[in-house]
Amino acid sequence: MKARLARSLLRLFTVQGSWNYERMLGLGMGVATEPLLRDLPNSDGGATYRAAVARAAHFFNAHPYLCGLAVGAAARAEHEGAPPDHIERLRTALCGPLGAIGDRLVWAGWLPCVSALAVAALGLGARGWAVVGFLLVYNAGHLALRWWALRAGWNYGTRVAVALHHPVLLRAQRAMGAATALAAGVCLPLAARSLAVPFRGWVGGAVVLAAGACFLTLRLLPGRLTGHRLGLLVVATALLAGWVWP
Repeated sequence: MKARLARSLLRLFTVQGSWNYERMLGLGMGVATEPLLRDLPNSDGGATYRAAVARAAHFFNAHPYLCGLAVGAAARAEHEGAPPDHIERLRTALCGPLGAIGDRLVWAGWLPCVSALAVAALGLGARGWAVVGFLLVYNAGHLALRWWALRAGWNYGTRVAVALHHPVLLRAQRAMGAATALAAGVCLPLAARSLAVPFRGWVGGAVVLAAGACFLTLRLLPGRLTGHRLGLLVVATALLAGWVWP
């Protein structure tokens, strides 16, 4: 069984390779689920196997790191002989929770936390080692999450909701917010100390005036100009000024 799970895990790395608007991650999910379905009963000439693979490739959309939970759960349900409509409902019900948990745990937690620590290390002079450390630490966590999700899905099957309430997963979601805030707090002053250049003469006053003007602009034109657009405009102006004025 471990060999089939390993093959499925490897295929999960390509789950976004066949993304499309009709099925989202569905085709990639079908490819990743197929190794777990090969030993289904074939007394009907393989019809059960083909139908199961086709169901696995139906519409699905969730966080790519946690897709394995749905892959394992659906494959286990197929082996246990669950009705096709029950399996379809199971996959549909998992889309929302897996997307929300993954976004909160990874995109809003693990990734910015490790990125901030890497920037802090750069500020302390780690240079290339900070990049190497980021890649090792981030991918160690992301690989562990993928493997846990696939195994939990297979172990729990249709009772996969138990895995979503696992104490480790719940504690990790709560801890990531505080860890990310702490990492950002450490990172910002170190990065500022490393990158800041003393202002000369009137330049410091000009920066203060420009910041005040941006603030007033956003207050006076709330419906016409957003912070993102103004930020892009300021960055473009700074790049142009740096190019024209050496």
